[in-house]
Amino acid sequence: MPSYTPTQKSAIQQFTGFTHTKESVAAKQLKNHNWNIEQAIDAYFQSNNTSKDASSSTSTLTKLFDTYRDNPKDEPDTIGVEGSMRYLQDLGLSLEEPVVLAILTELAAPTMGELTRSGFIDGWKRLRASTLSDQKSTLPTLRTSLSSNPQGLFRATYKHTFKLALAPGQRSLPLDTALEYWRLLLSPPAINWNTKTTPWLDYWIEYLTTKWKKGVSKDMWEQTAVFVAKSLEDESMGWWSEDGAWPSCLDEFVGFVKAKREEGAMEM
Repeated sequence: MPSYTPTQKSAIQQFTGFTHTKESVAAKQLKNHNWNIEQAIDAYFQSNNTSKDASSSTSTLTKLFDTYRDNPKDEPDTIGVEGSMRYLQDLGLSLEEPVVLAILTELAAPTMGELTRSGFIDGWKRLRASTLSDQKSTLPTLRTSLSSNPQGLFRATYKHTFKLALAPGQRSLPLDTALEYWRLLLSPPAINWNTKTTPWLDYWIEYLTTKWKKGVSKDMWEQTAVFVAKSLEDESMGWWSEDGAWPSCLDEFVGFVKAKREEGAMEM
């Protein structure tokens, strides 16, 4: 394989895992889409999909979707809470697994307990998984993709999770709810927000529960993901500046981490 960055190598592995193509094909598609794996995979499948295959796939997915509807008469295009739970159980999943959030993201679920017909069909067609068996087969690749690249599937899943977790009519998450999802998304088997000298997630939870004690806005949620990616790339925080446009909570968290490091150095 030619010389690629670790992030690019990870994207190539994810692409080949989804598409079962050669690494050279994966690299070409990814380069053509500026290394955006979701766009590259979509483009690949669209260019290799025939109208006959698409029609067959839609029919199969339609029948599968109808199997799980809670109220076919009044809500023919929706799978509700009970149906969603049955579907996830049939996939062999529990709500404690972060890959569930990735699936709900891929299927454009509007809430944690709801799936729409269009999101279900379009999502699984994009992933080339029309049957329940095919969908189960995508899970290992989704798990690997979720844990290996903070900028790929993880980034999309993280962003969509805020929408999934948000209560109707609310614009921010209660801190307890945000903490629950941060624990799920920022520790194995998802992204491991820890580096050699800094237990970032533990510090983040401690800071929020002892210093912040407020709700979590969409901006705070999304900027935290940016902070996570940068801290994993450079735990020394050489990228951080007091003049940066970070939310106040992250500015304060940097000071909290520095103080923790100083305490640790003094104890040694």
